[in-house]
Amino acid sequence: MRFIGTDRHTHASPERSALLLINLGTPQAPTAAAVRRYLREFLWDPRVVELPRWLWWPILNGPVLGLRPRRSAAKYASIWTAQGSPLLVNSQKQASALSTELAVRGLDIDVVLAMRYGQPSIGAAFAQLRAKNATRVLLLPLYPQYSAATTASAIDGVNRVVTRLRNVPQMRSVQHFCDDPGYIGALAASVTEHWKRNGRGECLLISFHGLPRRNLDLGDPYHCQCQKTARLLAQALGLDPSACRVCFQSRFGSARWLEPATADTLQQLARGGMRRVDVICPGFVADCLETLEEIAIEGRAQFLTAGGQELRYVACLNDSALFISALADLVERNVGGWPVDASEQQMLARNSELSAELAIAMGAPR
Repeated sequence: MRFIGTDRHTHASPERSALLLINLGTPQAPTAAAVRRYLREFLWDPRVVELPRWLWWPILNGPVLGLRPRRSAAKYASIWTAQGSPLLVNSQKQASALSTELAVRGLDIDVVLAMRYGQPSIGAAFAQLRAKNATRVLLLPLYPQYSAATTASAIDGVNRVVTRLRNVPQMRSVQHFCDDPGYIGALAASVTEHWKRNGRGECLLISFHGLPRRNLDLGDPYHCQCQKTARLLAQALGLDPSACRVCFQSRFGSARWLEPATADTLQQLARGGMRRVDVICPGFVADCLETLEEIAIEGRAQFLTAGGQELRYVACLNDSALFISALADLVERNVGGWPVDASEQQMLARNSELSAELAIAMGAPR
């Protein structure tokens, strides 16, 4: 094995604690070529598509990558911003806001963002961490509900990188925050504010990303955690069970997926006489293709075509103050015992200087 990270150890560099935020990823441009590169990496992950590689390879490299990139590129183009991909832009804002919030709390923690697929890569993120001499790293996948296809895959991506590091940092990871009080409170506040601005629909549709039903049957806790988030959100809003629905979006392929499907639910509600619905997607903490295009554009069209009159989408938490505060609380709880207080870090820096002087006196290279 060829190791990476051959930087010479420097005694004068104090050891630091860092937070690695990990989100799913995005194409670098709304073009068929860029989307094809992204989908090839994403859909080849055995955590995402649990088929034998010999069976999946010709399907992926035949009809899937032959047809899907052009259609998906058009969808990305419909939501692309002047700054770039909404997912990347929103994730960068979250990382910046969280870094500021941690500093305000007196916590000296470096915050680095990575994408599981695409750029900035996990490998590039660890290069930044090595440059900062981060020897303690908290991994925070930005998936509130745990799934092998998301959270576990993010950890896989980290493990592939650290197996090639000579000096592996101490690591902890946050598995999920589906029932975190701060997260639920931020969701409830976002819905309340949405209702104040726009009025309240007849039903709050709580839409999560779907997974094959097989994942649930094999023990993945994702479905249960989605239901828990929805129940806690409804309780925080004081909603009667009849005033909200849980559903699952983004079906892919012919296998049975988690039900009910969001598209089917929207059509059924409209055909049943419902005129206005509000839709929130708690599984996504940053607005992206699945929220801005699949729900706010495509979902709205499905609802109106079936006879509905108005679908209003509740934006993701993005870099809202309450959500950033909730993330900071989550980080603070999970770095317990690490020297992250600013005064502790200053002491470590002074100790590193003394250590360097001693090492040089003993013959270490300058």
